[in-house]
Amino acid sequence: MKRKVFYVSDRTGITAETLGHSLLTQFDGIDFERESLRFIDSIDKARAAAAAIDDSARATGVRPLVFSTLVETVERDIVADADGVFFDLFDVFIEPLEQELGMLSSHTAGRSHGMENARGYASRIDAVNFALQHDDGSTTREYDRADVILLGVSRSGKTPTCLYLALQYGINAANYPLTEDDLAELSLPARVLPYRDKLFGLTIRPERLHQIRSERRPNSRYASLRQCQTEVHQVEAMFRNARVAYLDSTSMSVEELAATIMDRMGHRAAEPAVPSPPPAK
Repeated sequence: MKRKVFYVSDRTGITAETLGHSLLTQFDGIDFERESLRFIDSIDKARAAAAAIDDSARATGVRPLVFSTLVETVERDIVADADGVFFDLFDVFIEPLEQELGMLSSHTAGRSHGMENARGYASRIDAVNFALQHDDGSTTREYDRADVILLGVSRSGKTPTCLYLALQYGINAANYPLTEDDLAELSLPARVLPYRDKLFGLTIRPERLHQIRSERRPNSRYASLRQCQTEVHQVEAMFRNARVAYLDSTSMSVEELAATIMDRMGHRAAEPAVPSPPPAK
């Protein structure tokens, strides 16, 4: 079963995509074809969006699902009148909030992902720079500034998790790769020992690690299943021996990894952030 889905927004579409995607994950067995219609901030653009929705309904014979965060009433009404099943994600919450808070909302487009919180935005950009500078153990000079230092074998998900922690939460995240020499000792490397309270480990199933490494260096010792099995066994033994908390990244998304690490280590975000949904067509 297939169903067309439109995310319609007067700005980036991030909120519509995130909320809409979260709702659709509750429905198994349906192939949702997603499309984002962003920056619908004029009557002409709203009419074009409505036409796209109508075209989809005619082509498939089924009304598409439309998740909207449009703020302006005129544009919203135009899109709502199209031949789709319209879900106004803002209106569901705005009116009850206005009643509870005793005031009208500003109806300002783009507030949730704009630049109003300059301090929070700057913190996230600084954190991204920190993650890039401290990727793969390239330097440990500023580990005292780190909020978290991820440990793990090569290709276990350290870099993307660090970048997500930085971009979404403003967390200074570094990562340190554990080599064969490190693993042979089954003890933490001397370079990270002074920062034990900041350490967090990532592991991964050997079969998945073998698959990932084979895409990078096929038919190499580095990518062999035996090597992957050995490294994973040793790294998990090291984590247990050193009492370093760790997660298995095999079946966890980078969003889940980052959120779990934040929770386990008691960190708070620099500013509210929402998970990024899968790319829309």
